[in-house]
Amino acid sequence: QVQLVESGVGLVQAGRSLRLSCAASGLPFSSYAMGWFRQAPGKERVFVAAISRSGRNTSYADSVKGRSTISRDNAKNTVYLQMNGLKPEDTAVYYCAAYLSHSDYETPLMQYEYHYWGQGTQVTASS
Repeated sequence: QVQLVESGVGLVQAGRSLRLSCAASGLPFSSYAMGWFRQAPGKERVFVAAISRSGRNTSYADSVKGRSTISRDNAKNTVYLQMNGLKPEDTAVYYCAAYLSHSDYETPLMQYEYHYWGQGTQVTASS
């Protein structure tokens, strides 16, 4: 049974940093590209960042580029999202997702490409 479990500090003051973690189990983690998505209140879920199965390649949404870093530790079956300079508009439920990858160049941007999803974790950036 595949499980993706997100965790991280839920309430952060705007301007500060946070790191989200997603622990995977039940799948060959190093064969999967991983992504982070978020859904703000009243809005659709959108892409945040993705990382290839080795960690060599990454992609970011324009809204977080330059202040966020996605990384992974294949020995720990965990993917991370470091976000700096949090803004109130970063408030959302954050989801991690796994995509069975065919090459190390793949960092999928579209939700429908991903095979497995976590339950999400709430992040609130207070002003």
